[in-house]
Amino acid sequence: MNAPTLVIMAAGAGSRFGGQKQFADVDGAGHPILDFSLFDARRAGFERVCFILRKSAEEVFREAVGRRMERFFHVDYVSQEPDALPEGFPLPEGRSKPWGTAHAVACCHGVVTGPFAVINADDFYGAGAFRSIFGFLSQPRQRGEFAMVGYRLRNTLTDHGSVSRGVCGVHDGFLTEVTERTRIERRGSAACWLDESGEHPLSGDETVSMNFWGFSAGLPDTLWEMLPGFLERALAENPLKAEFYLPAAVEALLRAGKCSVQILPCDEVWHGVTYREDLDSVRASIQAMKARGLYPERFWEP
Repeated sequence: MNAPTLVIMAAGAGSRFGGQKQFADVDGAGHPILDFSLFDARRAGFERVCFILRKSAEEVFREAVGRRMERFFHVDYVSQEPDALPEGFPLPEGRSKPWGTAHAVACCHGVVTGPFAVINADDFYGAGAFRSIFGFLSQPRQRGEFAMVGYRLRNTLTDHGSVSRGVCGVHDGFLTEVTERTRIERRGSAACWLDESGEHPLSGDETVSMNFWGFSAGLPDTLWEMLPGFLERALAENPLKAEFYLPAAVEALLRAGKCSVQILPCDEVWHGVTYREDLDSVRASIQAMKARGLYPERFWEP
């Protein structure tokens, strides 16, 4: 039961992509990006996986992905619904979206009880990243000993709009701070983040979080305990759209001296389908990796 689990956040509505982007074919053989992540995870050593889903999508997801993966992993499912809140916090009228990535992991309390990694369902991370995080999680860890795969910002941008990234401060290989920037756009080889006051330049060399984390046991319970504090602010300030982000939750634990986060550097280029226009470049990149022998044409053969 202490073997590392891979937790996959697949509850996003895919509004910017225009549909259920988790199922988009990215290699002409019917494989979504998620199949590549699962394939890399299995090769790295993961044998347990937990999918975080909306109830309305669970049956479709089980049919498209889950039942195939049950041949190769021990599979659990967790539901992330807007009304999954601590006692005493009713769902605000008009709220239809879940409460963000930290809320997603908090919903795993009672299900994911050992060390675990977290990824997004629609991001391509690279085989080396899975090997690094599995190696970290396979070593004995105290409560609060975390890791994060750190990507170079310019390697994580799309040409088709803005993205959300956790911009990180790093000292001696450990995370010192992480700030969620919800509107980052490419500017040549550099970037900028935008808010109500305008554009703020970024070099492109910044270390960013792609929500690929490694956590010691107990974090889902900790996040569930943090939810009331978040909700008290969110319900007063922005009850319909506020989100509890995983990078912000980790930074709060850092400031309180309750965790350390080792950075696992990664120079791979991110591939993802944030926008429908991203599909062509993702498909070309994956075909190039197949041509180099990094992935077989057909997955999950006996």
